[in-house]
Amino acid sequence: MAENTEKTPLVGIIMGSKSDLPVMEGCTAELERLGVPYELVIASAHRTPDKVHEWAETAADRGIKVIVAAAGKAAHLGGVVAAFTPLPVVGVPMKTSDLGGMDSLLSMVQMPSGVPVACVAINGAKNAAIYATQILGATMPEYREAIVNLKNEMAQA
Repeated sequence: MAENTEKTPLVGIIMGSKSDLPVMEGCTAELERLGVPYELVIASAHRTPDKVHEWAETAADRGIKVIVAAAGKAAHLGGVVAAFTPLPVVGVPMKTSDLGGMDSLLSMVQMPSGVPVACVAINGAKNAAIYATQILGATMPEYREAIVNLKNEMAQA
């Protein structure tokens, strides 16, 4: 796992494959810009389900407040994580060579009642970071201020 600061990570980023990392660098870069500490792990819902289970089940105990889960194709990772944690989960459907990411998107938005996964656009890693920071900002003024500053910067641009 990687962290961006010495602080306790508040956002947990999990991705199903190392091949997701180039897209998810948009998430980590945005979290760093917003000053949000995170941890990152690569674990597959299908190939390493025990690792996913243990990571998700212990996330809150490690201080994580929001989880960002990136996966492609069947894209079960966000839902599996949501099944094992009380924390909010934001899904990032990955663009795929087979169906352009529609397979990933539809897998994420078709969660059963009681197991919600919020979902951003295909390859929407930057928006996932912003949304995670907005969730943190609901109870942590420094992150609400970071979002207000970001929105002001976007308005100026």
